Amino acid sequence: MFRKLFIAIVVLGCLGFAGFGALAWRPAIAPVARPAASSFAPELVAKGEALAGGGYCAACHTAKGGEKFAGGYEMATPFGAIYSTNITPDPETGIGTWSEAAFKRAMHEGVSRDGSHLLPVFSYDHFTKLSDDDVRALYAYFMTRTPVHADRRPNGIPFPFNIRYLQAGWKLLFFRPGRFEADVTKDAEWNRGAYLAEGLSHCAACHTPRNLLGAEKPNDAYGGAVIDNWVAPPLTAANPTPAPWTHQELYDYLRTGTSKLHGTAAGPMFPVVQGLVALPDSDIHALATYFADLDKAADELPYVSGAVSLAMSSALAKQGTPFDPDARLYTTACASCHYNATNAPLAARPDLALNSAVHLSDPSNLIQAILRGISAKEGMPDVVMPAFGGALGDADIARIAAYLRRTRTSLPPWPDLAAKVAEIRRESGTAE
Repeated sequence: MFRKLFIAIVVLGCLGFAGFGALAWRPAIAPVARPAASSFAPELVAKGEALAGGGYCAACHTAKGGEKFAGGYEMATPFGAIYSTNITPDPETGIGTWSEAAFKRAMHEGVSRDGSHLLPVFSYDHFTKLSDDDVRALYAYFMTRTPVHADRRPNGIPFPFNIRYLQAGWKLLFFRPGRFEADVTKDAEWNRGAYLAEGLSHCAACHTPRNLLGAEKPNDAYGGAVIDNWVAPPLTAANPTPAPWTHQELYDYLRTGTSKLHGTAAGPMFPVVQGLVALPDSDIHALATYFADLDKAADELPYVSGAVSLAMSSALAKQGTPFDPDARLYTTACASCHYNATNAPLAARPDLALNSAVHLSDPSNLIQAILRGISAKEGMPDVVMPAFGGALGDADIARIAAYLRRTRTSLPPWPDLAAKVAEIRRESGTAE
């Protein structure tokens, strides 16, 4: 009896393995000669350029100091380091031998030209929503770029996560291919914003927490997540800032990189804003409409002015406390720029009572901004925040962060701030 049971289990296991293998196997698509750039209509290439900007493709497919789209950008994941691929039309190291059908399969199904499954750091779970016309435009754009010969760096993923066949199992669990479907209860602008956010710009890839297998948690979409020692904050009503992200604030932030009620786009968010420059104003308004609806900003509109006045008056009351050593440190290092004399916040001199970084449950964004500063190319044009990583030690940066938390919010203090500063300094390579 035991022998028959054992044989049955083995047979069933073999059948299951064979079935999974048949399901996971994808054929290679034959290579093609690189299409001539002149074979693509200029308007199609221009459309693809705008879409590539809106999808901020260069941010992930360009290594620091490397050629644009030539890959090699390191992405730290819980499973090891993954390096992005070369998407220039180089025939040996890029996608120069890829047909449009191969490119479309990669975007819509997460399968490479050679039939191997792509790792989900490439957001095919979002790009699957793109229309065929938009994928065609992206293909035309990339195929007309200058080819760059750049050998691929090997990924640092250990066994068994490096087995591409097993990615088919991940897809069975978490990937649902299919084009974007409009919500008939919403208007055209909302649906355009949803198409961009959920598909092309794949906003949830950073702003949604992930499970132990690296998949986004669908029940906590846009609930916030930590990315490269920065916090991608919640884009829902769970965002803790005192003033809501209204349509206007969202539009200003996405279009210009700054919001007077929330702060400046820095760190991983800045390349997003930089890429969105390629999209027309109508698309930025559509994104703002979608996310303003998501965070229920309309419900908070009647209270915006009161929330701003309360935050600003509280900040003014705490300015210059003579016997508080933390206040003196803040005044010396920060207050000359971060000071508003009235209840009206100034975008060029933001008071941190309204800043998103001060209100998050994780202090990483505030610490990052103090350590590395904000360069001239980030956020508001011609406004620079100096880096204090070399001038202030971990303890002093922790004191400033703690002071802002207790004087600009009514939220509980951040624990172990000095240790957090040291950790971020170490991982970001910021010298003390």
